[in-house]
Amino acid sequence: MTATGKQAPAREELEPKIGRSTSRRAESLAARIEEGAASLAAFGEELSESEWRIPVSATDRRSVGVIVHHVATVYAIEIQLAKAIASGNPVLDVTWDAVAELNAKHAREQAGITKSAALALLRQNSREAASAVRAFTDEELDNAAPFSLSSGAPVTAQFVIEDHALRHSWHHLAAIRKALGR
Repeated sequence: MTATGKQAPAREELEPKIGRSTSRRAESLAARIEEGAASLAAFGEELSESEWRIPVSATDRRSVGVIVHHVATVYAIEIQLAKAIASGNPVLDVTWDAVAELNAKHAREQAGITKSAALALLRQNSREAASAVRAFTDEELDNAAPFSLSSGAPVTAQFVIEDHALRHSWHHLAAIRKALGR
């Protein structure tokens, strides 16, 4: 009871709700982002310095280390795109050519990235991405808008999360495993 005789608010009513999942789907998506990043980080931890520097493929000459750093770096962009779609705003100005240009620039700038720096960034940015996803409501996850990386199709925010922030670490881990014969 308060001094005015009213029932005091419950503790959970006083705590900020930021970072709390309001959606089981959002929580599931966030957990899968964390799982993929943790798998990539655990695999990266096991690599020797020479393995860290191996190009991922004949067509993608970026080193394993650059790829891990790339995954870490783009989480924020991927979440930004999902938030735009969740708000009902079309994303029409992002092209695969622009993505390729961004990736090439990143590869040049991060050619010497250390394992410890890349893995630390991967852990930090994946946590932040998962936290941002946990804040999505079911309604936001269901909102759809035209998305240029999906040929302008009106896709949902959940699809953008799954196809980008969630899938990204899994996709690159598979490519890295193949490059290293593991």
